Amino acid sequence: MRNKEMLLIPGPTPVVDEIYDALSSETYAHTDPRFVKVFKNSLDQTKKLFNTDGEVFVVAGSGTLAMEMAIINTVAPGEKLLVISHGYFGDRFIPLAKAFGIQVETIQAEWGQHVRKEVVEEKLASGDFKAVTVTHVDTSTGIMANLDELVPAVKKAGALFILDGVCAAAAIEEDMQKTYGDPSYTIDVVLTGSQKAIGVPPGLAIVAFGPRALAAREAIADVHGYYTDIKNWLPIMKDPGKYYATPPVNMIYAFNKGMELVMAEGLNERYRRHAALGKAVRAGLMVYGMKPLAPEAIAAPTLSCVLYPEGVNDVEFRKRLAERGMVIAGALASLAGKAFRIGHMGNATEDMFVKALQIVGETLNEMGHEANIDKAVAEFTKIYHAR
Repeated sequence: MRNKEMLLIPGPTPVVDEIYDALSSETYAHTDPRFVKVFKNSLDQTKKLFNTDGEVFVVAGSGTLAMEMAIINTVAPGEKLLVISHGYFGDRFIPLAKAFGIQVETIQAEWGQHVRKEVVEEKLASGDFKAVTVTHVDTSTGIMANLDELVPAVKKAGALFILDGVCAAAAIEEDMQKTYGDPSYTIDVVLTGSQKAIGVPPGLAIVAFGPRALAAREAIADVHGYYTDIKNWLPIMKDPGKYYATPPVNMIYAFNKGMELVMAEGLNERYRRHAALGKAVRAGLMVYGMKPLAPEAIAAPTLSCVLYPEGVNDVEFRKRLAERGMVIAGALASLAGKAFRIGHMGNATEDMFVKALQIVGETLNEMGHEANIDKAVAEFTKIYHAR
């Protein structure tokens, strides 16, 4: 990679040369048949990623825009939305929905813990909820939601299941035709952004709507949005040669290449690689006395929130890593200063994390904290190659 630093935050993630090359290709007109072919290919690959028999939407914007598109096209003002939150980004659905006059109720887990399905079932029994949002991996905590439990709980209650896959798509299975105990128990909406496990620079909002979610949009007379109304985008997603709003041509080039790389690796192999990488990174860091916030059974393959050993200064530690060319993220809210967040997804490689563990160990030693680098690297390597 031509990257000068190891960008190991929860996103954006490292970008490989093939994607940079695609991004820097000559800009064609947005109706040029050559561009239309690339756009159509990227949409076809996105449908394969989510295995949807509905429709996908790829537009200029961020994951937050994708969240808005998912909500306003399925839940009308005055209807009820249940937010299941495992952290900061799960909570983001609350003000977003309220901004559009949607009634919001919330189940919030203690940071580092799971929402239990019994609590969800009890809550859903108490009210007529149109939809439920679940963040597959919360970027603030590194907690991975248990879809095997949550999808049936939500679908039994007759609500739409909206999955925030921003920090999961292309690293963890999000199959919209997979059934969870009953043929009708499937995911209705998945949303994500380009800059996480897909490994493309930030700039694209990506949303997949299944048949029930598309029907929900049809049942809403007017949504409180124009750019975010999927009805305005649907003709373009079916025929990218049509015009509604100018697409980000070069970002579509990059996204198409990123999706080609995802599919070339193979989804099942990609999911196995991410699962092994997450476990291995956490195991290596634990050798240094660092403790992941999430118990391993519910820890995400894509990023980890890691508590510092006693006496490590957060700002100094991350500054020293950055001086060595390794960038990680601070923790959020009550964990700020007590933990850091490290991404291990997308185009990140084994060699990167061997180097990362060496840099972390050297930095800890410099700061007066004993760190056995050889042991940490050996533990990482053993677990990564056991997949």
